Amino acid sequence: MGNFATEANQKDETTQWVKFRLSGESYGIPVLKVQEIQRYSEISPIPGAPSYVLGIINLRGNVISVLNTRERFGLEELEVTDNTRIVILEAAGQIVGILVDSVAEVISVKASEVDIAPNVGNDETAKFIDGVSNKDGELLILLDAEKILNDDEWKDLSNL
Repeated sequence: MGNFATEANQKDETTQWVKFRLSGESYGIPVLKVQEIQRYSEISPIPGAPSYVLGIINLRGNVISVLNTRERFGLEELEVTDNTRIVILEAAGQIVGILVDSVAEVISVKASEVDIAPNVGNDETAKFIDGVSNKDGELLILLDAEKILNDDEWKDLSNL
């Protein structure tokens, strides 16, 4: 985790992040991981799926698993609103959706604006966090898409 911040800091590279909200917190996920952002559509449950999987959606003929982001991050469930979005990601060689409260914008973050975040979030979320950035007076929690699930969970997901 520290390597990214250190290496990038030497060059002060700018990275692009899709900013989304969950429970009033702002998160960023690397733009390069995001394939598209969908309005909320009916998610069909999968009997016997792990609790971190809400179900599946059909996206132009492709079946995509949607992760229960709130459960994953140890947050309480929230009603779906007009702002609810499904962010379609490619991570760990798979296409998955994550359900978020809303998607704000794409923002640029310089490596020098990223701090390592040992104390942000709870134990559930700490393992997904790449760093934090205090941008325009707002804390942005930068996520590592690959770590939203662990290796076994990615494997289970591919077998659903």
